[in-house]
Amino acid sequence: MRLTLNIWRQRSPGRPGAMTTYEVADISPDMSFLEMLDTLNERLIAEGEEPVAFDHDCREGICGACGMVINGRAHGPERTTTCQLHMRHFKDGDTIDVEPWRAGAFPVVRDLMVDRSALDRIIGAGGYITAPTGSAPEAHAVAVPKEAADTAFEYAACIGCGACVAACPNGSAMLFTAAKVVHLNSLPQGGPERERRVLAMVEVMDEESFGGCTHAGACADACPKGIPLAGIAVLNREYLRAATARPD
Repeated sequence: MRLTLNIWRQRSPGRPGAMTTYEVADISPDMSFLEMLDTLNERLIAEGEEPVAFDHDCREGICGACGMVINGRAHGPERTTTCQLHMRHFKDGDTIDVEPWRAGAFPVVRDLMVDRSALDRIIGAGGYITAPTGSAPEAHAVAVPKEAADTAFEYAACIGCGACVAACPNGSAMLFTAAKVVHLNSLPQGGPERERRVLAMVEVMDEESFGGCTHAGACADACPKGIPLAGIAVLNREYLRAATARPD
């Protein structure tokens, strides 16, 4: 395959960026999108040019490190992570636009790399449970109803890639925050921090440069792990419950 790539290049956060056009050839349909970028970077390095910077780690759709906007869609035309998007989903001669996550809360570090530490700060505000120190408890020490376990497992699938924020027209982190809150609040182990957790995580989310949620649904459509949009309604109920119970 021969492709034309329009890639966002930006040397540092404080410098202006621009789309730069590259031609790549001999691209196998079986390559992943990241492997295609590797091929481009090998050529750029051989020619004495700066390679395109992008985030990646496991390349197995697990870690959530990879992420970019491909032809206007977070992670590209398929509902998967960028590392699991294969070039067979494109045609010979295609022109592909590649940009970093487009959100105020994710400032560009370099090229396609963005700073997603705002998500880490949301998790740090309440993404944990009270647990005694010492040896690990037995797996069945705390009984968990199957319905609660299924709900927690469904929302725990979130890998924190940030596609929901990049896809949202408002740059909202509501789906991400909902996934973390619903996951832990569904379990009996998460009970002690239940109210404090949702208040703290929403507070930190509001302090960051995320936009407000208008329930557009683009976040759930872009999520590679299929986190349900209904989680946002659960988050809102949890927040109202906690805010009502909070003493003045």
